[in-house]
Amino acid sequence: MKCIGQTQLNTLISVCLMSLILATAGWSQSLIWLGTFGGYWSQAYGVSADGQVVVGYASTGNGQRRAFRWTAATGMQDLGTLGGNESTAYGVSADGRVVVGFAYNAAGMYHAFRWENGVMQDLGSLGGSYSVAHGASADGSVVVGESDTVAGARAFRWTSATGMQNLGTLGGNQSVAYGVSADGRVVVGYARNPSGVYHAVRWVNGVIQDLQPSESIAQSVSTDGNIVVGWGWNNAAQNFALRWADGVSQALGTLGGPSSRAYGVSADGQVVVGSATDVGFRSNAFRWTQETRMQNLNTVYARLLTRYSYLIEARAISPDARYIVGYGYNAATQRYEAYLLDTRCTAHNGDVDSNGCVDDADLLQVLFAFGITGDNLGRVDCNCDRIVDDTDLLIVLFNFGNGC
Repeated sequence: MKCIGQTQLNTLISVCLMSLILATAGWSQSLIWLGTFGGYWSQAYGVSADGQVVVGYASTGNGQRRAFRWTAATGMQDLGTLGGNESTAYGVSADGRVVVGFAYNAAGMYHAFRWENGVMQDLGSLGGSYSVAHGASADGSVVVGESDTVAGARAFRWTSATGMQNLGTLGGNQSVAYGVSADGRVVVGYARNPSGVYHAVRWVNGVIQDLQPSESIAQSVSTDGNIVVGWGWNNAAQNFALRWADGVSQALGTLGGPSSRAYGVSADGQVVVGSATDVGFRSNAFRWTQETRMQNLNTVYARLLTRYSYLIEARAISPDARYIVGYGYNAATQRYEAYLLDTRCTAHNGDVDSNGCVDDADLLQVLFAFGITGDNLGRVDCNCDRIVDDTDLLIVLFNFGNGC
């Protein structure tokens, strides 16, 4: 039998490990605070399919709200207004090119807008003084929201061909559209019945469907339009997150407190995000699946949060459930800021602290975490196998000194 030497063995192990790393290299789990326009508050409402574009609003130094479009390359971009002082972005197309929301005009009225390639288009109204765009289809060609009319607020569906179409109500004086399916065919929101009670609804090709129960709101919808999420109210006027599948509603629970709201859903309808209170009545961003039930994102991703920072709301999730956006408290800046959370663990070369150098600091972090297991271990789990063990130590050691 021919034996290989220690040098050959080390080389073989190194090649195997490096092959594994190169095959799966990429960005690891991360949390990015998006900042403001000089004020003390920002909030994210939408994220593109690849997680590279985030939209929402941020406050300026004089306290005004301005719609933003954020990318890692450009940072936070002010989308402007329709001639007034303020604007807010609520939705974005899958490719990040189209942004929708509302902006004030020179007359002090706010109108729904559709922004593309630096141009903000006023979508008008249904004859009233105001309108707001809440969501857009995957390609940005269909926009949904609400508009004032002479008879009260009405949900609308807009395309360049049809203009703003009134979607009607359940016999009451109000309706609002919040979400739309990827192909623009299914719209969700709420409508009042003749008694004035809120009911979550779904419009399919313009035909309204009452989702029940009473006193509920639909906020978002899966790609195919079959799964809807939102919230309802109980007899104590407390919110509870809901998920409708095949027309049947399911309460998603809370984080130990009295209330919860669901705001976003993945393409397949299996992952829901929102906000829920804990036993101390503090609001926390959550993620829900049938398997895990409701998880507090502050607990799941505690390693990504600095001391005293926390995530308050999760407002939207990318179609593949990888990226989550919302707002929280950033202790480093002492501001409430929009955030982008990347939940995917991908392998790396042992640079645990992401400073470009594999050194003692990285080795110590792996050693101190040695033996822990779980789905969200952060960068100490160098190869993303859900355990910090000898393999992670070897990755750091074989790359020790790289980039330094």
